Amino acid sequence: MRHPLKTEVLIIGGGVTGTALARDLALRGVQCTVVEKGDINSGASGSNHGLLHSGCRYVLSDAATARECWEENGILKKTAAHCIDDTGGLFVAVEGDDEQYAADFPTLCARCGIPVNCLDIHEARELEPSLSERIFAVYEVKDAAIDPFRISLENIAHATEMGAASLQHTQVIGFRTGRRRIEAAFLRDLKTSEEFTIEPNQVVAASGAWSGEVAAMAGAAIPIIYSKGTLLVAERRIARRVINRLRPPADGDILVPGGTVSILGTSSVRIDSLNGTRPTIPETDLIVQEGAAMLPALESVRFIRAYSGVRPLLSTAHLDNDRLEKRGFALLDHTTEGLENFLTIVGGKLTTHRLMAEKAADLVCQRMNVLKPGSTRIQPLPDNTAGMWTDPGVGPRTWLKERSHDNQVLCECEILPQSIIEGVTRSMEDQHEAASLTGISLRSRMGKGPCQGTFCGLRVTAHLYEEGKFVQHEGVALLKEFLQERWKGERAVLWDGQIMQAELKEAIYCATGCLDRLAADAPAGSKDP
Repeated sequence: MRHPLKTEVLIIGGGVTGTALARDLALRGVQCTVVEKGDINSGASGSNHGLLHSGCRYVLSDAATARECWEENGILKKTAAHCIDDTGGLFVAVEGDDEQYAADFPTLCARCGIPVNCLDIHEARELEPSLSERIFAVYEVKDAAIDPFRISLENIAHATEMGAASLQHTQVIGFRTGRRRIEAAFLRDLKTSEEFTIEPNQVVAASGAWSGEVAAMAGAAIPIIYSKGTLLVAERRIARRVINRLRPPADGDILVPGGTVSILGTSSVRIDSLNGTRPTIPETDLIVQEGAAMLPALESVRFIRAYSGVRPLLSTAHLDNDRLEKRGFALLDHTTEGLENFLTIVGGKLTTHRLMAEKAADLVCQRMNVLKPGSTRIQPLPDNTAGMWTDPGVGPRTWLKERSHDNQVLCECEILPQSIIEGVTRSMEDQHEAASLTGISLRSRMGKGPCQGTFCGLRVTAHLYEEGKFVQHEGVALLKEFLQERWKGERAVLWDGQIMQAELKEAIYCATGCLDRLAADAPAGSKDP
């Protein structure tokens, strides 16, 4: 058993809000420790559209959130421009949509202080040739695409450079409370099963959909409902801009260009449990059907993956339709429940994560009598190696610059040479994270192309064995883990080209490579090849 650790602030959750909070506090000189039961951004923060909202989506249903999104959109474009593809966006109305809502849209936006520009239909179709011929109204907005992985990785990297600590694959399993405080948190290292204790001055739960479970361990209650949203990944960029359906929020009404692919979604399905959340075939069918009304090419494009995230919605109105729940965030201080050093930040959007972190940090610093104000509103986020590999252009640029027989391409879909893989593993080591294919995929474009790991999985595994990163049976087990993670996203889009791709992958790894038999034959805990 380790000696108890100590920290000024314990942050539970290594998603986009938790990592931004760590950076905000570190900039104020406050020492903090982030605890994450998975890897950085492995929860809902890594399962979203990657949309930097202009706020226009919420001008009717949630004006406060619309205003927050608009303000944060501008701040992030200035302070984290290297994480953003400033695509711009369109809201398009299709025949059959509410004509009155389309007519009222610019007025609703103006009331929230959000500028929009009305476009001629012909002009809009020249800008985006894939748009349906059935559109009757188009407005140009300031939407953009943001890389949630890059911004989280760079936030935590900057925080750790300033003295913060980050414990991945570590779960909070309980608290010791007394004298109206959380005196200690009990943690478990999920890789070694070792249990240890950390003694914080303040505790912040930034755990997303798991915030209710964390609060319950401290004897607090949060009325969270779980809304599952499913998204589909198309193999190519269908539009240059973000394309939104000009109607109140519904299913399948946003397409976001994300690097080399397009992300279509989303759905809204009430679920009772966080266990086993995954896309379903009826969801994917509905999303394609609705999206194709805006962009007919979606009916024939190859979808290579589907994934689901869970929105944690604070509900006090008991509404039947989760789309009607407010999308703002809440800062809960838990003092009325007898805990004076515990707070929860929950709800919100990827777009508003910086603001959420700032508000949480303000309250923490007020409690600790730290007078230094937050600076993330104006302080640029450093562009460092922790997140640079997620950029879809870095692979081709690196390969062309360093082209040689010693720098072979290991991922052909995304053109990732071995020097990129080596850079990612060095970055992981800097963050005290052991090399794994799943971790490399999270920090780069590996496995995210049309083949979904069919070829790069084997090549990267072999390279890591050659580099001494894997020994004995370890790499085979991690390869299987990586392929299973890819498979989770493929099973709901198995039609046309993708089902043939999946069958090829099965033939390579099972029929030829016997990966299923090798993994099954290995005794528990064995490292024999």
